[in-house]
Amino acid sequence: MPAQLLERRSALTTLRAAVDAALGGAGSVALLTGEAGIGKTSVVRQLLAEVDPAVRALSGGCDDLIAPAPLAPLREAVANHGGPLAAALTAPHLPTAPSGAATYPLVAVLPAILAELRGAPATLLVVEDIHWADEATIDVLIYTARRIGPLPAVLLLTMRDDVDDAHPVHRLLGSLTTVPVVRVPLAPLSAAAVARMAAGTGHDGAALHALTGGNPFFVSESLASDGSAASGAVRDAVRARCRRLAPACQEALAQLCVVPRAVGVDLAAILLGPQALAALAEAEQNGVIEVRPDGLAFRHELARRAIEADLPELRRRLLHRRVLAALRAESSPDRERLVHHAVAGDDPATVVAVGPSAARAAAAAGSHRQALVLLESVLPYRDRLGGAESAALLDEYGWELYNAHRFHEAVRVGEQAAREYAALGDEPARGRCLIRVSRHQFMAGETDAAERTAGEAVRILDNRADDAAAAHALLYQGAILALTDDFTRAVTALESARKRAGQAGRSDLDTLCLNYLGIARIEVGDTGGLAMLRQSVNTAREDGLLEYVARGYTNLGEMLFRMGALAEAAGCVRAGLAFAEEHGFWSHAYNMRVHDLLVELRRGGWDHAEPGLRALAQRQNHPDMLYVYSVPWYARLRARRGDPAAAPLLAQAWDRARRGRLLLGTAYAGLAYLEWAWLTNDSQRAEEVAAELLPRLAHPGAAPFRAEAVRYLVRLGVTVDPVGSPVTDAVGTQASDLVVTQAYAAGARGDWATAAARWATHGDPYEQALELAESPDATTVAEGLRILDGLGAVAAADLVRGRLRGRGARVPRGARRGTRANPAHLTERQLLVLSQLSAGRTNAEIAADLVLSVRTVDHHVAAIFDKLGVRNRQEAAAAARARGIGPASATPEAPRRPV
Repeated sequence: MPAQLLERRSALTTLRAAVDAALGGAGSVALLTGEAGIGKTSVVRQLLAEVDPAVRALSGGCDDLIAPAPLAPLREAVANHGGPLAAALTAPHLPTAPSGAATYPLVAVLPAILAELRGAPATLLVVEDIHWADEATIDVLIYTARRIGPLPAVLLLTMRDDVDDAHPVHRLLGSLTTVPVVRVPLAPLSAAAVARMAAGTGHDGAALHALTGGNPFFVSESLASDGSAASGAVRDAVRARCRRLAPACQEALAQLCVVPRAVGVDLAAILLGPQALAALAEAEQNGVIEVRPDGLAFRHELARRAIEADLPELRRRLLHRRVLAALRAESSPDRERLVHHAVAGDDPATVVAVGPSAARAAAAAGSHRQALVLLESVLPYRDRLGGAESAALLDEYGWELYNAHRFHEAVRVGEQAAREYAALGDEPARGRCLIRVSRHQFMAGETDAAERTAGEAVRILDNRADDAAAAHALLYQGAILALTDDFTRAVTALESARKRAGQAGRSDLDTLCLNYLGIARIEVGDTGGLAMLRQSVNTAREDGLLEYVARGYTNLGEMLFRMGALAEAAGCVRAGLAFAEEHGFWSHAYNMRVHDLLVELRRGGWDHAEPGLRALAQRQNHPDMLYVYSVPWYARLRARRGDPAAAPLLAQAWDRARRGRLLLGTAYAGLAYLEWAWLTNDSQRAEEVAAELLPRLAHPGAAPFRAEAVRYLVRLGVTVDPVGSPVTDAVGTQASDLVVTQAYAAGARGDWATAAARWATHGDPYEQALELAESPDATTVAEGLRILDGLGAVAAADLVRGRLRGRGARVPRGARRGTRANPAHLTERQLLVLSQLSAGRTNAEIAADLVLSVRTVDHHVAAIFDKLGVRNRQEAAAAARARGIGPASATPEAPRRPV
């Protein structure tokens, strides 16, 4: 084995075993990780040299460009191989949908890569350096990884282990939790291995190990240097190695170092000329560069960067411009490389000439992050564009900011684009721009502005001949109306949008209209709207409108949860969540994760729902639209468990929901605030909230929400008649068959027994317990208290016990005093977990001792951290001791496995 592969036999054996398993039909993802210079590429090369000849090896790598070309590593992997993936990647008709349609750009690539991996006895597909991958490549890798199990294939990915947390590659890593994965982290070399490499060189092995930390690249560079690299810095080591080369060779290396990855031989010949190219032979002999099938390349990216970093700025720019000139001479130069060298070479003319088209190509392929970078490279030179081009650039930039979830920035940029179109007198273009601006504003939580903007777009476009643009404007106007409170107008707008979409032949817009029309129909009392929502999901899937599939799942899941169809809601949001995460639809995934947790919450899985809701609620920079879905429920659960910190969260959520005006967010925040008011006996706050909330819930589709609000107000003794509906009929006639509305209505009219029975059938233990607690029978009340104590519903349990004491009745003993009175309001089970955690036991050990799953213990530990306000196990143990919560208070004894 080569010296640089010392101590890598175990890694190779693991990877070869994965390839052998693929020959037997068991596919997997292999993840080879480690710091820069650790030897990932060397391991891959050795694996390719050793792999069974029956295995077809395809290999590509990601480039460190400012915006790499979409799907470049996959194109490289199948270049000159033919096959279904190569055909899909070279198809000139992608994307196939009409301009402006929402067809997923990878719709042909995804099935093609699976077909590619089904061929041959087995396939090893290598994608190196995925920390530089574009978004489209990441999407394809996620899709492939989730389906790799039954394929005769190994997907081998290499990456550095210090990737920024915000990088999209983490979306790929997160998708690997449910697929067969072989993880191969490469460790630094041991002192003994470094000593073997240093033997006979005159270097002290121990000192060299201490200097380099065992990084193979650093070791080899230090050994190859003349000894002047005393600091051990890679830049110094590379400089020392290159200093021994002839000046002509050093000049040639300087030119090559500004080109990421390999430089094709033809390009190298143009850049260097025959004499300089010949001079590079010395660099090859000294291990600085190597000749690969795709051209000349530095032996390691770190060496290239070290040489580039040593160049004076002016010289670096000139070298980039020479590359740019050589690329322009090619028949069809790569646009992304042109922009990369134009930016680095400070060539505004090329940036402006190529950047916008490169950005559009990246966006069309689904690489929105790269499109954003490309557009940002053009923005400083926008004054070189004509007025229409400048406005279009801003419009496109705003859309990519939207795709990056930078919604408030998207609003600002989009509004500027609209002003520039207005100054040009181009009203159709301004109208189309305003459609996007309306969407930006909506996601930023600026619902009033979004509605006004959509209305202006409709005014501009509705009476023009462009049916597609008119349909789009009417659609977004109708969508906003359907999600706020003007449902009759929503139906009218959406039906008009469907008509114009049909005239334009835009089935994609018709599908999205169907989605929002289903919502509007439900709100006006037509439960057939559910069928429309289901149809929109199915049609979108058939037509490859994948974002519309995710949007359909989101809206359908919301409606099913509202109606209390928990089983179907759970299936819908879980299927939709997997779909949205796989295809990178972040906002839809957020929404469905919330509703998945809310189903768990309704079913009594509070300890599972709480850490999930906490993570979503504490997420940074999420827009108001998503904030008012997660935070009210998280705060509501904290209020149920007696946490006083819930109050300010609820106040903020209510304020933001009122500003945003979305029906769902207003209902979630208002109902949470009403429950808190009941738990804290704040009837004044309840009346204030009800005065704003109940009028928003007067229509048939909001019957479940209204029934719940009425139930809490009745518990508080608040008179309910803001819209002339008696309590017994508060649920509305159209939704009277829903279990949820029937249960709340029964409780509101004093029929606690019917209400409790309905909640028991429905599977909501908390609501069942609250109704049982209304019984005059002490045994029944005790059963309700038992359920509340089991859930950790401290606040409601305290209310019930206080009521019993007020009546002079015997108060059933509840949870152990140490649990109920502890300042952090830990449940009994959480105290047991904390006791063992404080003793230094791992989650797996705690799970075994308490006869729980490790996942359940993980959720308990997360909830404990949240309640105690700590970040780790040591802080949790210290906080427990400081508050008098600890091993001594963790009785009764936990159940143990039989010995």
